Amino acid sequence: MTAERTGHCLCGAVAVAVTHAPHEIGACHCEMCRRWTGSAFVTMMVPEAALTVTGADHVRRYASSGWAERCFCGTCGSTLWYRLTAPGMPRDHYLAAGLLDDLSGIRLAHEIYIDRKPDAWSFAGPTHQMTEAEFLATLPASPEE
Repeated sequence: MTAERTGHCLCGAVAVAVTHAPHEIGACHCEMCRRWTGSAFVTMMVPEAALTVTGADHVRRYASSGWAERCFCGTCGSTLWYRLTAPGMPRDHYLAAGLLDDLSGIRLAHEIYIDRKPDAWSFAGPTHQMTEAEFLATLPASPEE
């Protein structure tokens, strides 16, 4: 397994390197993620200390709620990551898995907002699934969208 994974946005203005990359990815089916990506947001949770970003001056942020932001490349518009911003919440980055050059050896392990998933698609294999209410209950404070 690769200890470091690298990737970049569509135009290459923003590049990422993840040390000790996790072996699992997840998918979010909430309405905001679907509108942001055009599908489910397939993501890898990366602690802030494990992520190196090159081209950070191209990163644009959108506060999609009072407790989170969505980041994208200001040049090509590629989805980069989602991040909780409310006090007391972890500073992890939920990195768009599609940015990575190599996803070999990584499996889809969980899906959130499963009760919001459109009938038009589903993922293969068993995953740990949580409804919107179940997921929100896991956060330090139950934020509202």
